[in-house]
Amino acid sequence: MAGKGPAAAAGVLLVTANVGSLFDDPENLQKNWLREFYQVVHAHKPHFMALHCQEFGGKNYEASMSHVDKFVKELLSSDAMKDYNRARVYLDENYKSQEHFTALGSFYFLHESLKNIYQFDFKAKKYKKVTGKEIYSDTLESTPMLEKEKFPQDYFPECKWSRKGFIRTRWCITDCAFDLVNIHLFHDASNLIAWETSPSVYSGIRHKALGYVLDRIIDQRFEKVSYFVFGDFNFRLDAKAVVETLCAKATMQTVRAADTNEVVKLIFRESDNDRKVMLQLEKKLFDYFNQDVFRDNNGTALLEFDRELSVFKDRLYELDISFPPSYPYSEDSSQGKQYMNTRCPAWCDRILMSHSAKELILKEKDANGTRRFSVKSACSRREGARHEPQHLILTAVLINQVPSATFLDC
Repeated sequence: MAGKGPAAAAGVLLVTANVGSLFDDPENLQKNWLREFYQVVHAHKPHFMALHCQEFGGKNYEASMSHVDKFVKELLSSDAMKDYNRARVYLDENYKSQEHFTALGSFYFLHESLKNIYQFDFKAKKYKKVTGKEIYSDTLESTPMLEKEKFPQDYFPECKWSRKGFIRTRWCITDCAFDLVNIHLFHDASNLIAWETSPSVYSGIRHKALGYVLDRIIDQRFEKVSYFVFGDFNFRLDAKAVVETLCAKATMQTVRAADTNEVVKLIFRESDNDRKVMLQLEKKLFDYFNQDVFRDNNGTALLEFDRELSVFKDRLYELDISFPPSYPYSEDSSQGKQYMNTRCPAWCDRILMSHSAKELILKEKDANGTRRFSVKSACSRREGARHEPQHLILTAVLINQVPSATFLDC
């Protein structure tokens, strides 16, 4: 990022995490998650840090309110964060409003050594210097320091409301302005429907929603700046292509409901080997006999089926993926290496950027030879009771439930 000499350099850490399960088991998962998060902070020592959370508050926000308050208080007051003397926290807590609730939570932390940082006021259309620690919740729609939208109802599958949308903030560090967008896109409601076509109908829904977000953040209302979009995109592997590859030599058995004749289960068996079951597929079941295929060599063999972002290659850039699928890891802390057998493992959680941001971060030196910006993408995860950081891309850390992080040296 542009600056006026080495003294202007600042380290930026971007982290995204779907934290829904943390609030279902705060005594175990939440404590483990926070410990791993603090280790990421300690390892990178960023000057500016953005944490984008989805499903904040868990499945039942009202019942989790006390856990939410404790989580926020811990983050803001922990010893690990003591050097971050300014913070902005934006929590969508308006759970009673179906039309507006997104369950997104955006946290921004500023190190005491960072002197000049400004946040954009979207109403006044000017930057304001960031001081102190502030928390905003309830009706974020009236908060001028961000833009928050839930997707239009006709974007939702079958027009049924769910907690999907985005929050956008704009920052200026060392004379460089950029947008940070927290996003949560639509999931696959049924494995059976996802399997029917290539690409799936759900992929089309996500495509439409992401296009909507990108159009909004580059429209004519405000000056265009570089942007980073990171969150739970719910990108899935091409289910039909994956199944046809994994079960290329299998025979398929179709199980139908007795009353409706609707397909409720597909069973793929090896043609020989005593007709061993390779894969069982139901609406919310993806039970493949060998999960190692998703972990071996960080799942690289399956990246050819990760196709949803290709539609946006002219608008978005992503660093190389060199960590295993980030979803759906087991929520049992003693089974940290295992995937749940609910969905086909996929890289749902991503950190994407505009091409102008790519040019910015990949240009390590300016005309004077001063290093400005390099990128480190991170992925560290809980593996049972141990923390085993895996070095990914440039440097990496992926935590179970903190699927992706990107470190920017600017």
